[in-house]
Amino acid sequence: MNEKIEKKGLLDRMLDSIERAGNRLPDPITMFLGLAIIVAVISAICSAAGINAVNPADGSTIEIFNLLSFDGIRYLWTNVITNFAGFAPLGMVLVAVIGSSVAEKSGFLVSVMVNFLGKARGWIVTAVIMFLGVNLNVAGDAGFIVLPPLAAILYMSIGRHPLLGMYTAFAAVAGGFCANVLLGLSDALAYGFTEQAARMIDPNYEASIAINWYFLIVSCVVLTVVGTVLVEKVLLHRFPINKEELAKYDFDESASNLTDVQKKGIKAAGLSILIYIIVIVLMCVPVFGDRAILADENGSITSGGSAFSKGIVFTVTMFLMIPGIVYGVVIGRYKNDKDLWADISQGFAEMGNYVFMCFFISIFTNFFSVSKLGTVLAIRGAELLSNVGFTGIPLLIGLILLSCIVNMFIGSASAKWAILAPVFVPMMMLMGFDPAITQVVYRIGDSITNPLSPLFTYIPVILGFAHKYDKNVGLGTIIANMLPFSVTFAIVWIIQVIIWVALNLPLGPGGGIYL
Repeated sequence: MNEKIEKKGLLDRMLDSIERAGNRLPDPITMFLGLAIIVAVISAICSAAGINAVNPADGSTIEIFNLLSFDGIRYLWTNVITNFAGFAPLGMVLVAVIGSSVAEKSGFLVSVMVNFLGKARGWIVTAVIMFLGVNLNVAGDAGFIVLPPLAAILYMSIGRHPLLGMYTAFAAVAGGFCANVLLGLSDALAYGFTEQAARMIDPNYEASIAINWYFLIVSCVVLTVVGTVLVEKVLLHRFPINKEELAKYDFDESASNLTDVQKKGIKAAGLSILIYIIVIVLMCVPVFGDRAILADENGSITSGGSAFSKGIVFTVTMFLMIPGIVYGVVIGRYKNDKDLWADISQGFAEMGNYVFMCFFISIFTNFFSVSKLGTVLAIRGAELLSNVGFTGIPLLIGLILLSCIVNMFIGSASAKWAILAPVFVPMMMLMGFDPAITQVVYRIGDSITNPLSPLFTYIPVILGFAHKYDKNVGLGTIIANMLPFSVTFAIVWIIQVIIWVALNLPLGPGGGIYL
């Protein structure tokens, strides 16, 4: 009798324990409601105790707002609906569902992925997902919404579990958020606060948004490599799947052999994409007037105020929807408009639980923001680190770890750096460090714990996507599968910082280690 019993290793047992413990928590909806109540109670206690902090940016005193006071209750009672309606991820996700539903259910995504990556080795597919993920911050928040469900389909097309593809994509986008080959809005936002803080010491300080560019380009390569190795050598065996199980997800295995009609559909869809790209390019250059249609008042396309930046999710949605419609028409899936609307309606139906969850998440996140608990915590943490007395590399690592902790409580990267930059940039300059190294270590810490924080805006998004394939997925499942990525990214990034400092390498144009 040659029965082989596979014994789980220490890492698997640890992750399984984390998953079980996390999934024993109440339903996410109940948990967020409970957290909202806890925040309200803590705000009342801290307000009564007179806990506050001085904002280093402008010297103002930040006091805890008592959510259980008369004013607090009035605020909560009158803003529940507006908080829900204004919950940013909800609108973006629902708009993205329109395009992704057409692209997926028409069969376009599976066919095009099979056409280009169907015969590729698994590690190549993983590397592509990782590289795309760590670079998608140039598209703002669209990466969180678009790539995970696409990666799930791509993994199914090579016979792998869709959830592993989804988790890999989410970890890449969230955990590698500050890494990018192309400079984007996140670089501009970070540098704006850095420059302002640096001028507290040097009124003439001036660099550019590219001060971390070299470091971040290398980070893209490093994170892609280590992320791919992690998936292929460590995580892959945790997601076994066979053809019968793939069939449960309505995945058509026959799609791996494209018919002549499908190939014709791909060509037609490709032509539609080309035409769409040309239209977008024409709207991004000043060919119809003094400034481009999608530019801001100053003619910039990449600024946060430009129509292009604000509409990036819609741009991506149309990028998926247009070829999906063309492909569906060519292969005969869409014989009339009713067929198209039926697929989109089905996509919305699958997100119903997520929409309901967003109501309670919007309450919790708003409570935490309005109470100022996160802001006071960040300022107090910064003061503690500045008084510890670390120097050199230990100080840089300490700043990374502090950013990791603060990131667990404040979701907005710009809000955190607006608070921390006026403390750490001047302090580090007085110790001889260039503002560029301070900015990059903050951005590292701000990325690492994104996939682990319940307060991170897009944790509920990945949870909603995952429920499409497994209704039993809970926060414990997400955290257990994100933890290996966060720990691995943290280790390799810290090593990269140590190497950069030891060799005194330039971080980017105009950005170095020392002044």
